[in-house]
Amino acid sequence: MKTLNVAVASDHAGYEMKEFVAGYLLAKGYAVEDLGTHSEASVDYPVYAHALGQRVAEGGCDLGVSLCGSANGISMALNKHPKVRAAVCWCPEIAALARQHNDANVCSLPARFVSREQAAEILDAFFGAEFEGGRHVRRVEQIDL
Repeated sequence: MKTLNVAVASDHAGYEMKEFVAGYLLAKGYAVEDLGTHSEASVDYPVYAHALGQRVAEGGCDLGVSLCGSANGISMALNKHPKVRAAVCWCPEIAALARQHNDANVCSLPARFVSREQAAEILDAFFGAEFEGGRHVRRVEQIDL
């Protein structure tokens, strides 16, 4: 079985949770690439979103995890990249549906609104789900302009 390569990125609000996420994913056997930020010093989330978006769009990783305070800003920036489908995931059910119905390839976590335990459950749901295809294919194909 192939080891999934996962890239993670966050702004300062997501830094602490990103560190947890990276360790959690490593412990689960994933290869993890940390694209920053590397401290709680204030930064602009689009810088890190674009680094992750580029990695996903170019196929440099299998999936991504992004984090900022609400997950909204970083997801908006990520979704500017072709082939990137970043989904704001605040509970396991949403994370699983993002993969199953939308073929999401980035799980965006709202770092200020989920606990470590909740983040772990969300990640397990996201990485445990697969795109269902079928009726969802034509919808996903319409996302990129």
